[in-house]
Order: sequence, then structure tokens, then C-alpha cells
Amino acid sequence: MSLTKVFKSGNSQAVRIPAELQYDRLDMDYEIERVGDELRIRPARRRLTNLMEKFQGFSDDFMTQGRGDELDEPERDML
Repeated sequence: MSLTKVFKSGNSQAVRIPAELQYDRLDMDYEIERVGDELRIRPARRRLTNLMEKFQGFSDDFMTQGRGDELDEPERDML
């Protein structure tokens, strides 16, 4: 377990995340919640807002030729 410091940043408290625990990406949001006396930080779940608008951006012939990576896969045993 690593130790860290809590400090003031403007009107908020901030926590220094040690290098060995840092997240790889800085270009996304993270959720933080209090559970008892713990603070839990995790990558925010992606929202599906505007999903239909994104689909409308595809052309009418999108994927008509398939993905182009179809392989002859061996048949699988039934479960």
C-alpha cells in the first residue's frame, strides 16, 4: 500500500496519485465516490448520449463489403 498526501487546490481538496498507481490516460474523466472512509477513483463509464447521431454520420454503403477480415474459421463443438 502506498501513502499519499491530501492538499488544498482552490476550494477543493486534491490527492496526489503515486507514480506506481497512476492511470495511463489523462484525456478522460474519472469517477470518485466515498464508501465509508474510503475514496474510490475509477475511469468514468462512457455515456451513450448522442449515439444515434454518431450512427447517422456513416454513409449508406458503410460495411456493405463486410469488414474485409473474414476468415475461414473451423466449426466449433456445440455446448
